[in-house]
Amino acid sequence: MSWYDELVGRLRLPASVMVARDQALPGRAAPILVPDTHYVNGHSIRPPFPAGMRVAVLAMGCFWGAEQEFWRLDGVYSTSVGYAGGYTPNPTYEEVCSGRTGHTESVLIVFDPAVIDYAGVLRRFWENHDPTQGMRQGNDRGTQYRSAIFTFDADQAAIARGTASAFGQRLAEAGYGEISTEIAALPDLSAFYYAEGYHQQYLAKNPGGYCPVHATGVSCPVGSGA
Repeated sequence: MSWYDELVGRLRLPASVMVARDQALPGRAAPILVPDTHYVNGHSIRPPFPAGMRVAVLAMGCFWGAEQEFWRLDGVYSTSVGYAGGYTPNPTYEEVCSGRTGHTESVLIVFDPAVIDYAGVLRRFWENHDPTQGMRQGNDRGTQYRSAIFTFDADQAAIARGTASAFGQRLAEAGYGEISTEIAALPDLSAFYYAEGYHQQYLAKNPGGYCPVHATGVSCPVGSGA
C-alpha cells in the first residue's frame, strides 16, 4: 500500500456519514485503465456500444456479486463495475472505501431492449439485494454500499419510481421496512467511473471469491421482460 492509500485510510469517514461536496477527495483527470472486453463474453465494456443497446447503472452493495447477477441475465450485452453518485472524478477503490468520494459501488449494464426491458433489469436489481438497509448490505457497511438507481432520462426515472413503489408494497407485506434506495439522475456515462481492471468480472476470474447476495426472497411484481 502506498503512502497515499495509507493517508486515505486514516481519513475514512464513519460508515453512515455522507461526505459533503467541499470535503470530497479531489480525484484525478485521467480515467482508471480497464480492459476493452468482457472477461466472460468478449463484448466491449466501454462505449460506443452496438446500435439499439440501452444502458442502466445500478448499485446494490458489493459490485462483484452484483455484476454477476446481470451478466447471467438474458438480453444483457455486457456489464462492468465502477463508481457513481458522488463527487470525486476517476476515484480509486481505496478512495471510495474511505467514504470521502460520495460514490457507491455500481454496475453498468448494457442491454438489448428487444429481449429485456428496463423494468426487467430492475426486477433483477430489486430481487437480489435488500433495498431497506440504508448505508450497507449485510456486513458491508458504508455509503459506498448504499442501494441506488442512477437514471439517464425521464422514462427511466418513472420506471424506477414505479417499480420501487410496487416492490415496496410487497416488502411491507413481508415485514420489511421502507425502501432506502437512492434514485438519482446521471447526466451521461461520463459520470460512471470504471473501477480498476481486477474488479471487472471479478467472480468469473476468481470462482472462489466471496461476495454474498443479500436477497430478501420477495418477488418483484413488475418487469417480466421486453
